[in-house]
Amino acid sequence: MHIGGSFLPQQFAVITGTRPEAVKLAPVIQALANQPDMRSLVCNTGQHEQLCGETLAYFGITAAAKLDVMRPAQGLARLQARLLDALDGFLAAARPDGVIVQGDTMSAFCGALAAFYRHIPVFHVEAGLRSYDLNEPFPEEALRQMLARLARLHFAPTQAARAALSAEGVAEEVIHITGNTVIDALQCLTPEALDRAREQLGAALASPLVLVTVHRRENHGSRLKQILRAVHILSEQYPACRFILPVHPNPNVGTVVRRALAGLSNLILTEPLSYPAMVLAMQNAILALSDSGGIQEEAPSFGLPVLVLRYETERKEGVELGLAKLVGADTETIVAEARAVLDTPQNRQPPFINPYGDGQASGRIVNILRRYFQEQ
Repeated sequence: MHIGGSFLPQQFAVITGTRPEAVKLAPVIQALANQPDMRSLVCNTGQHEQLCGETLAYFGITAAAKLDVMRPAQGLARLQARLLDALDGFLAAARPDGVIVQGDTMSAFCGALAAFYRHIPVFHVEAGLRSYDLNEPFPEEALRQMLARLARLHFAPTQAARAALSAEGVAEEVIHITGNTVIDALQCLTPEALDRAREQLGAALASPLVLVTVHRRENHGSRLKQILRAVHILSEQYPACRFILPVHPNPNVGTVVRRALAGLSNLILTEPLSYPAMVLAMQNAILALSDSGGIQEEAPSFGLPVLVLRYETERKEGVELGLAKLVGADTETIVAEARAVLDTPQNRQPPFINPYGDGQASGRIVNILRRYFQEQ
């Protein structure tokens, strides 16, 4: 804003509650910190409190506020109610000039909605991703579509994301292609952090490594059992490989995973990996089986083939380039597609020009925010 011809410092509330959010927002927070007339107040909503906090700490970031919203066996409606109430209180106290949210989590949607109710502009990082199936992923597809109606500026990672927003009637002048900030985060890794991660992974790096991650809500239940059955079969068919599966803290996942895969000598069930350890695992793996969006985005930087354990993906660029393949949750399909990769010598591609970003997204976002406030 201008008062007396001068540009006043701007304060942004940055809402994050999960580790993927923390990874993707950390470069934006760091870029804001490098501006003399901008500052951020980071709110950790507590969706994944420990994982989010540890990831922020790796980037040298301390949350200004931590919310206490999680309860055992809490449903989505109760989580949303708690988040909205707590975030409204945070915004009332912080009185930011704008609210920055990322992606499609409940924290992002509730942060945007709470800001909208207080007439605070919302700026959406990673805007425009679409599968157009409200059940795939659930509930994220609905949350990000609704969030698009609330955002003042949309930071789209790719041309496809921009096109989706434009087709939905979002004005062209408020959509900006920036690239995905997750690629910026990869550039923040230090050799020291990777050395510590190497100690954490230990023996997993000594053999051909297959990385497995599974956590999405739409895969809970029978789908998860089919996925884990496929992993069990593959671990028996490829005894020379090490399979590593960081177990998600959601008990709906963890209990089922441990019951299905306990006792396999070449399968390592771990606590959630630190961000550097996850990156190191991707650097060294020969295959990833994953329903994670972040791994789909990061893997091209390492030439890592990904079999996507989903029936729809909003990250279609990797599929179109042959860097990822949708295999769903059918046991036989997963096993067959994994064998096709594992039986191919030198199955890793050289590191690819990543279709999701060039590592400069955060700087673009800060520049766009500056222009926005200068024009108010």
